[in-house]
Amino acid sequence: MGTDLDTTDWAIIGQIQRDARLSFNQIAKRVNLSAPSVAARIRRLEEAGVIEGYHARISPAAAGLPLTAFIQLHCHPGRCLLKTSAAENFPEIAEIHRLSGSSCTMVKVRTASMAHLSSLLERIGEHADANSHIVLETPLEHRTLQMPPPAPAATRHPGWNP
Repeated sequence: MGTDLDTTDWAIIGQIQRDARLSFNQIAKRVNLSAPSVAARIRRLEEAGVIEGYHARISPAAAGLPLTAFIQLHCHPGRCLLKTSAAENFPEIAEIHRLSGSSCTMVKVRTASMAHLSSLLERIGEHADANSHIVLETPLEHRTLQMPPPAPAATRHPGWNP
C-alpha cells in the first residue's frame, strides 16, 4: 500500500535524492514553496516511511572494494545462509534479495580481489549452492525514483463478456 504523493512531493523527493544535504530553504526555492511547507512535507514523508533515511554514497572502488558480483543461492535444507548466520559474518554482502524461482536468494557483494571473492564463495558454499556473476561494468546504479506515469486505462478483449 503506497502513500498518495502529489507532484510537489515528487519534486521534493527528487531534490533530496540528488542532494540530501540541501536545506529546507534551498529545496523551497527549487520547488516554489515556502521553507516551512517543505519542512512539513518532508516530516510527513518521513513519518509515512517514504523517506527512510539520509545516506552518504561511497565509491566501493575508491574504498578498496573494486570487484562487484551477484551470487544466486540455492540453500541447503536447514543451512540457509539467512537463517543460520549473521550479517556480521559476511561484511562483503551489500544487498540481499529473496527470490521466487529455483534460487532462493540473490546477494550483491563487493570484494577487494578475485582471491577475496573466491574465499567468500567458499564460505557461502557451506550454506548454499552458489552461482556467481561478476560485474564487468555498471552503466546505471543508484537511479532516483521518479513519479510513475498514470496507470493505463483498463482494456477489454472484444470477445470477453463482462
